[in-house]
Amino acid sequence: MTRLPTRRLLCLALATAIAGPAWTQEAPGTATAESPAAQPTAGSPADASFTVSDIRIDGLQRIGAGTVFTYLPIERGDTVDQARVGEAIRALYRTGFFEDVRVGRQGTILVVTVTERPAINKLTLSGNKDIKTEDLTKGLNDIGLAEGETFDRLALDRVTRELTRQYNNRGKYNVEIDPTLSRLDRNRVDITININEGKAAKIRHINLVGNEDFEQDELIDSWESAETNWLSWYRSDDQYSREKLEGDREKLRNFYLDRGYIDFSEDSMQVAISPDKRDMYITAGLTEGEVYEVSSVELTGDTVLPKEELEKRVLLQPGQTFSRALLEFSADSITTTLANIGYAFAQVNTIPEVDRDNRKVAITLQVVPGPRVNVRRIVFRGNTRTSDEVMRREMRQFEGAWYSQAAIDRSKVRLQRLGFFETGSVNVETTPVAGTTDLVDVVFDVKETTSGSFVFGLGYSQLSGLTTSIQLSQNNFLGSGNRISIEAQRNVYLQRYAFSFLNPYFTDNGLSLGYNVWWREFDNSEFNTARYSTTSAAAQTILGLPITENDTVTAVFGIDRNQIFAFDGVSPQSIVDYIDAFDTRTFHAWRGELAWARDTRNDFLQPTRGTLQRVSAEVSLPGSTAQYYKLNYEFSKYWPLSRRFVLNTRAEIGYGDSYGDDVVRDVCFSNPVPLDHDNDPTTPDILVPGPAPSDPCDTTSPDYIRTITATGLPFFENFYAGGSRSVRGFRDNTLGPREAASNSAFLQPIGGALKTVGSVEMFFPTLLDSPAARVSAFVDFGNVYRDLDSFDAGEMRASAGVSLLWRAPVGPITISYAFPLRKEDSDEIERLQFSFGGAF
Repeated sequence: MTRLPTRRLLCLALATAIAGPAWTQEAPGTATAESPAAQPTAGSPADASFTVSDIRIDGLQRIGAGTVFTYLPIERGDTVDQARVGEAIRALYRTGFFEDVRVGRQGTILVVTVTERPAINKLTLSGNKDIKTEDLTKGLNDIGLAEGETFDRLALDRVTRELTRQYNNRGKYNVEIDPTLSRLDRNRVDITININEGKAAKIRHINLVGNEDFEQDELIDSWESAETNWLSWYRSDDQYSREKLEGDREKLRNFYLDRGYIDFSEDSMQVAISPDKRDMYITAGLTEGEVYEVSSVELTGDTVLPKEELEKRVLLQPGQTFSRALLEFSADSITTTLANIGYAFAQVNTIPEVDRDNRKVAITLQVVPGPRVNVRRIVFRGNTRTSDEVMRREMRQFEGAWYSQAAIDRSKVRLQRLGFFETGSVNVETTPVAGTTDLVDVVFDVKETTSGSFVFGLGYSQLSGLTTSIQLSQNNFLGSGNRISIEAQRNVYLQRYAFSFLNPYFTDNGLSLGYNVWWREFDNSEFNTARYSTTSAAAQTILGLPITENDTVTAVFGIDRNQIFAFDGVSPQSIVDYIDAFDTRTFHAWRGELAWARDTRNDFLQPTRGTLQRVSAEVSLPGSTAQYYKLNYEFSKYWPLSRRFVLNTRAEIGYGDSYGDDVVRDVCFSNPVPLDHDNDPTTPDILVPGPAPSDPCDTTSPDYIRTITATGLPFFENFYAGGSRSVRGFRDNTLGPREAASNSAFLQPIGGALKTVGSVEMFFPTLLDSPAARVSAFVDFGNVYRDLDSFDAGEMRASAGVSLLWRAPVGPITISYAFPLRKEDSDEIERLQFSFGGAF
């Protein structure tokens, strides 16, 4: 009897709730507090639907009412019921602009009350070192988390998962992602994502099971993943990465397929991690299978060219062990050959027929040339400074001509060798023209780099006083490709003013024309050379003519004037004698130079392959004060050993001598007179010049006649070695012959007529994660000799060290540290050497 009243009360309460107005609705999961303006009007169930006379939007701050009306599926005059209200709430919530949406009525006015999601004012990432901030920011943008965007709290959870996944793929399983939120005024938030990357898990052991014909070390030699070893600090190959392991699995499969193991299979690949997530253990199960031999190779399809010509490109022949690498190379060679004559989309389908009983494989190469295409347009993108004309004249692929892959590849190399673009930034894309099958556009994407330098120096020392220097050079002046340089330098021992200009395309066929003009006052003793000073000036004209794609001939003609000041007792005696033999301090020269250069390097700034050779012959023409010649040969070759290592071998040989008759002169000298400079009979006297000799010389007096001869290369044209540009670890210009003044025991470097220097340098392109920097280890060797007869390989000097070249935003910086390997006690050692210049 007691349960009946209870049931009646429950039914009565339920009926009352259903009969009441149901207009206040909200988005799921939000609070239920209502605005007074949104209080529903009481009524019966019959009043649940009504016609909207007006719509009011409350709670807007940044978003305009028009935006809400755009997404709201209710307009004035519509009849609204609960279903329409629910639809409206869902529509507004889907926009992502609001974190709370409520709909109510005030009479016949529909009232929509919203709470906007805050806007992201600032997004900060901290603690990330392994992944660049710009890469992380791009990933955050993809999931809707960016400055200025509407903040969605759920996005933070997605960010944490995404960043964790990225770091896990790099082997960092201890990564911690801690996003924090700071609320600001005007409904804004600052988001800070603190990242504790932790350390990457190390590969402690790799175990291959099932390999019988090959040792494990041979199989994993080319892997990017490796057990911890003594080079791991550099190569980071012991850091586990899922992407690296996938690539290594493909290398393992290629290893066997390239050796004929067609049935090779990887049965399992297990990766185990230690409880502390610091150590990884990789185990792979293999089935090698049998070695297959090629039974036949057949070329089918539309070969376009004579079949015999394409068959020469096939390296895999019957009777050989099957090799997928040779098969792919043969197919690529055929497609490249067809691409060079216009068939840009040629394909070669390789169809193997495997006879497992006899372990033979028959190969069919089906050639599908596709349509022959013309190049409609060549487009350049990214050259904000360099004009299209400068780039277009380097093209070997022309508009309106048949497509040629070889010409496009050569055009790319020529652009890279200009030196106007970042290393590796020249990319080529071939895009078909819409609506056609025989036209394509070739697009060259480039990224410009600094092509000029601005060097400014200001300093003070007791030796030289105030020093100022300024040099402005631009290899791409105003984007025209012309090279211009202006230099002004001044201190107590040097004044120099110079101007040079070169137009590499003075004519359309590539004839270059340039000019050099300079004037200089120089005290050579401050340049680590013999003590004498010069005042010189020169003017030159330069002509260059390309004779092949890689070969250039250059001719230089000019006139120069060199006034030399050397003094007895201060300058080396050979220099004083040379000047006295000519009976003049001013040397004039009509100078000519002819040079040949071959350059096959793939890049101007940081080449990784190719050779540079240069042979030059310089001669002072008849009519010059001194008649001489200089020969020089330079060689540099880059050997790409792998992705991580590039070997560079360099050598330079220079030789000079006089031609014609020697200059011989009888000179009247006064005998030097001893002087007791300290009134101490136990110390040696010094010699000072005696009384001025009479004219003509009186052989009975203290005067005497001495015959002097000027021969060989003039001392002011000597070669020098030592320093950052030749043999590092030794002071600039200090290697080679030395000579003292007549009254001194101090030996001064005077250079020589024969120069032999060389270097073996290993570059590590990937050691620094920057295309503008590279590190190298080197061995330098060389010396300078007085003449050809003085050459002695045992006198060679050598050094070894490391070097850093960085094209920094403020300028190119070169730093080297070297240890001399072969030296003499009298050599001047300078282990740390650097040079600096600004760039723009």
